Amino acid sequence: MMTLIKYALHPVILLCVIGAWLMNPESPELYLVVLLCVQLLLGTLEYWVPARPTWVVHAKEKITGILIVLVLIVCSISVAMLYAAFLSEPLAQLRETLNLDFWPHDWPLVVQLFMAFILSEFIWYGIHRAEHRWHIVWRVSGHGAHHSFKRLNALNFGLNHPLELFFLALPSAVVELLFGVGAPAAGAAILMSTQASIVHSNINLSPKLIGLFFTTNRYHLRHHSIVLEESNTNYGCATIFWDRVFGSYVDGDTIECGVGPTEPSLVEKLMMPIKEPTDVSVAPV
Repeated sequence: MMTLIKYALHPVILLCVIGAWLMNPESPELYLVVLLCVQLLLGTLEYWVPARPTWVVHAKEKITGILIVLVLIVCSISVAMLYAAFLSEPLAQLRETLNLDFWPHDWPLVVQLFMAFILSEFIWYGIHRAEHRWHIVWRVSGHGAHHSFKRLNALNFGLNHPLELFFLALPSAVVELLFGVGAPAAGAAILMSTQASIVHSNINLSPKLIGLFFTTNRYHLRHHSIVLEESNTNYGCATIFWDRVFGSYVDGDTIECGVGPTEPSLVEKLMMPIKEPTDVSVAPV
């Protein structure tokens, strides 16, 4: 069973999610349904067979995390709607001006899905790397709050500072609205959230084969390392492809996560764009 989980769980989840989307690509409820199912599965396995038993989150902390994520999901949807309202017309005009109306709508949906996925991840790679390169971007985005957790689990996919939601929602909005993608952009968002859940999970998963293109929790765990040089690697949250292209991919064991020796409180995490704890070791200078 452990071997099956280690080698098959990650690809099977992705195949099921992609298959579910292909059966109903226009469903507005699919994102939340998929997210719920993926989180229930990963959360159960994290309790039964955790990769790091000391990272198992107890009931009170788990419930708090779930409530925070639910609030942030609602906020994320609101940010996406805000982008749609304010960016649709300008980006449509830009598409016409630059003659970018070439999206291959007649191509197979799965091909369009991965096109939107890789384009969105390219934009996010640039944003994410900027957060770790320039201190002002790190602080304005509140990215330090996401890195502040000492113990990771699947719920950490959505435990971001509210300010960072504007950064996280931007790649999908730009790809969808600039190129007029349509349903495949929503499918890419579902795939990215699924991947984000998996790569934060506390389960022993193998990076072999699937790690050639997709980010794995082993790779992303290193990005959450307390060591600055290790944290400044593996910026792709859903695909490791762009890290391989731009030379920021690294494979290796990770001993400890977080931004410093202690984990900030919830209030301290919310205040990090204004005032960071004095023991932060991974913030860019």
